[in-house]
Amino acid sequence: MYIDEIKLTRPLPKSGYLHDLPVIRALRSVPLRLTRPVTILVGENGSGKSTLLEGIAAAYGFNPEGGTRNFRFSTCDSHSKLGDLLQIGRTDYPKDGFFLRAESFYNAASYIDELDRQTFIDSKLIDSYGGVSLHAQSHGESFLALVQHRFSGRGLYLLDEPEAALSPMRQLVLLGEIDRLVRAESQLILATHSPMLMAYPGAQVLECTERGLEETSYDRTMHFQLMRRFLNQPEKMLAELLDSPDCAK
Repeated sequence: MYIDEIKLTRPLPKSGYLHDLPVIRALRSVPLRLTRPVTILVGENGSGKSTLLEGIAAAYGFNPEGGTRNFRFSTCDSHSKLGDLLQIGRTDYPKDGFFLRAESFYNAASYIDELDRQTFIDSKLIDSYGGVSLHAQSHGESFLALVQHRFSGRGLYLLDEPEAALSPMRQLVLLGEIDRLVRAESQLILATHSPMLMAYPGAQVLECTERGLEETSYDRTMHFQLMRRFLNQPEKMLAELLDSPDCAK
């Protein structure tokens, strides 16, 4: 464990989407306590899980668009100022770290290639990412190449919707990589919609709700229950959905 607590130590803006997110407002009175090597943030679109993860990353010193603490690129200054308002409770200092953000992964991959073009030594940065440009691989392959080759252990890894580019089979591969990293003394915080990733044994699952963050189990999340219902009765659910007047128009 490298982070055990996240506090909101400065006032939120009196208006704007940060103030409107219950998961962020709740931090004013109750700090977020991380109790296990893997913490999983879940919630509906717009619930604030990615905003919170981005804020944690920025407060820790990671580039808000993704990468390590040494990445210094910015293609669109659209991140919130939440990172400036948070205080991170540290228990130790990791030897490695990375903020994997699906939304801006293309920009991070381009930055890595650009750094290599500016380097006039035999050793290339891309060698630590598997030796092949992340742009020369499929989206899913590049995600896994990053995790498998760059994430070395004894690190803090923040992953924002890593399932975005991964098939169900590749999500299982990612689960294995998460376990490898945990065994190598790492801490991971994920924001995800994937019931498969939520199922990592012993993970701390925190659901973003109208009341803030609520600890739960993966099989009690809306994501899991909706997916199970669909897989158990796809015809019934499709009939209810597609036979509605709105869908018939």
